[in-house]
Amino acid sequence: MATKIDLNDDSVVVIVGSGAGGGTLANELAQQGIRSVVLEAGKRFTFDDIENDEWAMFSKISWLDKRKSAGGWHGAQNHPTLPAWIVKGVGGSTVHWAGVALRLQEFEFKTKTVNGDIEGANVLDWPISRKELDPYYDKAELKMGVTGDITGMPHLPWNNDFRVLAEGARRMGYNEIASGPMAINSVDRDGRPACQQIGFCMQGCKIGAKWSTMYTEIPSAEKTGKCEVRPNSMVLKIEHDKSGKVNGVVYADVDGNIHKQKARIVCVAGNSIESPRLLLNSESSMFKDGLANSSGEVGKNYMCHTTAGVYGVMPEPVNMHRGTSVAGLVSDESHNNTSRGFVGGYMLEKLSLGLPFLSAFLVPGGTGWGRGVSQALEKYKYMSGVWICGEDLAQSQNRITLHDTDKDQYGLPAPVVSKTPHINDVNMTNHAYTTMKNIYESVGSKEIYNLPAYPASHNMGTNRMSEKASDGVVNKWGQAHDVKNLFVSDGSQFTSSGSENPTLTIVALAIRQAEYIGKQMKSGEL
Repeated sequence: MATKIDLNDDSVVVIVGSGAGGGTLANELAQQGIRSVVLEAGKRFTFDDIENDEWAMFSKISWLDKRKSAGGWHGAQNHPTLPAWIVKGVGGSTVHWAGVALRLQEFEFKTKTVNGDIEGANVLDWPISRKELDPYYDKAELKMGVTGDITGMPHLPWNNDFRVLAEGARRMGYNEIASGPMAINSVDRDGRPACQQIGFCMQGCKIGAKWSTMYTEIPSAEKTGKCEVRPNSMVLKIEHDKSGKVNGVVYADVDGNIHKQKARIVCVAGNSIESPRLLLNSESSMFKDGLANSSGEVGKNYMCHTTAGVYGVMPEPVNMHRGTSVAGLVSDESHNNTSRGFVGGYMLEKLSLGLPFLSAFLVPGGTGWGRGVSQALEKYKYMSGVWICGEDLAQSQNRITLHDTDKDQYGLPAPVVSKTPHINDVNMTNHAYTTMKNIYESVGSKEIYNLPAYPASHNMGTNRMSEKASDGVVNKWGQAHDVKNLFVSDGSQFTSSGSENPTLTIVALAIRQAEYIGKQMKSGEL
């Protein structure tokens, strides 16, 4: 029988969100015997809900509540109501992610120390180092089943498309070329099958070879009897007592009924848009600018990686759709080399798009129409594609705010996602376009398409970690500087973006945070 926790039980940890941060945290706490309630805004999906169809799954799992794009970035023009592509459902965006599991590099934890103050940016060092996080990276890789040395699982086989990228990269002198690490089973492991190269990773893995909290952490937490997951529960506000400690969470259920779940501790893991939005919506007479926002930093420093797509038409068929969505990586440009005209680095990630998504993104604006699009799509089987994923510098102007008048279906002000590229982004993107042009031309391509960024899947910042309370929102444990029993448990606590996909780091931080919360609860500090 599923665990039921009383609304008036004020001894529990309330976790907002069930993705990489929230889902992992719930399981880690449950394994310590700590009870939690997970409030998830979306529904609960099963394997039967997963279809190998891009548009069908986009409509089914995506967070499509009212949002606005603003600022000088491509999103304000190309995706005015869809600044980000995340999942609304149990498992969060681990349902959608492609499985790339990379550790941030040491210099990426110390952006300010390494590169100094950068004009127009608001860079800051993390209050933790790579060395401090490495033991938790190890635990995360074991938990998730990441191919490579920690698990001993071999990397996934190279598909034809990755062979094209790898050969071009080799001809250009690159040598950091691999089909991993990926949190996708290459052999049967942990009760989940090996990857069958189905090719719809970002639509949800139909067989469960890819790690997702939907069918790993959440069920494991529930089996302990220490965790209750409440789907279709949209959190509206976090409340606090007279001393400023949080004591409960107000949410709407699937029928619109309003409830309050009392709490000993609240952990916010709703993604870098919804988490700051929740804190800003939780303003009170004590927290007039939003909960935990004495620094004024809640919502600021939004990062989503410096990204773009490059698709080249090859002289022979490639059939990029055959194999995992991200079949391999070239990491040579991910290091900090300022002689290129920018700080930080970028990854080249093999990325296949099906015909539906490619038609939508190939030419900005028109989405799927016109002679140019149709002529390009006729060459689909000859195409090879890459996603550029680079360091995105924190800027105060890049932020999440609340719309003055526009409200969503819950009566909450719609979030406004404002972003304007830094000159560092422009220089990095141009360098990456040139790199890919050289790579693809070296293997015979005479027709190359440069695509702007897609709606952001890698959302970071907005509740960042900082040593000083005046510089950020949470400390090195993800604990709010202003509110002792309030935590942030998702990518919004990132101080810098690095060039690596964020999921592994979110999971490592959640494992570390759960350990800290357990010790603090046991000692009576929380």
